Amino acid sequence: MIKRWIKIMLLALVVSLSFFPIEKASGNNDIVYFADINSEVTKGLYEYIGRAISVAEEEGASAIVFEIDTPGGAVDAAGDISKLLSETDLKTIAFINPDAISAGSYIALSMDEIYMVPSGRMGAAAVITQDGNAADKKAQSYWLAAMKTAAEKNNRDPIYAMAMADESIDLPEVGSPKGKLLTLTASQAVEVGYAEGIVQNQADLLQKLGYADAEVRHVEKAWSEKIAEFLTNSYIVPILLSLGSLGLIVELYSPGFGIPGFMGISSLLLFFYGHFIAGLAGFESIILFTLGIILIVVELFLPGGILGFLGLGSIILSILLAGENMVQMGINLLIAIAIAVIAMVILMKVFKKKIRVFNKIILKDSTNTEQGYISNKTRTDLLNKTGISLTPLRPAGTIMIDGERVDAVTEGSFVNSGVKVSVVKVEGVRVVVREV
Repeated sequence: MIKRWIKIMLLALVVSLSFFPIEKASGNNDIVYFADINSEVTKGLYEYIGRAISVAEEEGASAIVFEIDTPGGAVDAAGDISKLLSETDLKTIAFINPDAISAGSYIALSMDEIYMVPSGRMGAAAVITQDGNAADKKAQSYWLAAMKTAAEKNNRDPIYAMAMADESIDLPEVGSPKGKLLTLTASQAVEVGYAEGIVQNQADLLQKLGYADAEVRHVEKAWSEKIAEFLTNSYIVPILLSLGSLGLIVELYSPGFGIPGFMGISSLLLFFYGHFIAGLAGFESIILFTLGIILIVVELFLPGGILGFLGLGSIILSILLAGENMVQMGINLLIAIAIAVIAMVILMKVFKKKIRVFNKIILKDSTNTEQGYISNKTRTDLLNKTGISLTPLRPAGTIMIDGERVDAVTEGSFVNSGVKVSVVKVEGVRVVVREV
């Protein structure tokens, strides 16, 4: 009887539970992060990408998508970014929308998968110096090897990557005959295995990746990262250095401290701030720069040349060390120095300006007899008086006039002692006599 009641109660419980909806546990816990590469490739961008990867890893993301639209940039920074991508266990996806040019193509090739919008392009990755000329053979060889390695790492035919950086490679079938760098369109990239597919937008990309229902998160750039990217831009750096040198030069010719000095100091501070935030400049650069300024200021008050030379060298070294590429930074510095020299010549020759800061440390007052100043007591009272030579005058010696011993000289002749002489000229304390 008891067993029967237990069965009835269990049956009733099952029936009652059937009226309540049972929520099915979702098996989709995917998280996909998006980050932007939409500016010149710089050390500032490297810092941002490093942070984006760290955030995605900490949150247990399934993949991280980098939406790329860049004209390229610094080879060194691109190499560092590629290293970051190779070290993470996250699935990395390049979404080219629309351009991955030069260093941008290298970064894209360093990722696990590549997708492009229909108008997308990637390639034209020759190494160019800041003045627009081709880099030396050593740099080109390194870059070719890097492009080849990036392609091979993800099982892509390296010939196309190398053709992006070497115009001597002949690939007419993809519109890149000998003498022309390769730039792949979206359809060409898919055809040669350099892109997994063509997508219209982010939603289409997620659908093709199998993450249509995934939680999408974006890693926004911090203000410090945006500032660092801007201030380390290859076009901005020479402008900052030029404004810094120009402002300080003009300030030297201006009364007091004004706008030129503020502009110069602000430009240099922005230069070091941007490079410090980007991880390029360390405390050693800032210490060297500060030391250089101190030495130059001390040189103004303790002239000698050595301290000023050391101070100038310290400032130049601090700027060189703050750069990602010392040669490139040297070129920027030469541009700034040239502008400063030109400004100095114009101010001195055209506007007849003088360096006003020297007015406070250089004595300009003069004294003369017309203003009543004398360096020593004059003996004009002895003029035309006669006396006796106490010592031989050869031509200098001592004479006695009115009981006073006086140092005197002849006009050139020798006079023996005990001879009568007359004072014919007095120049300050110089008494000139002649034998009578």
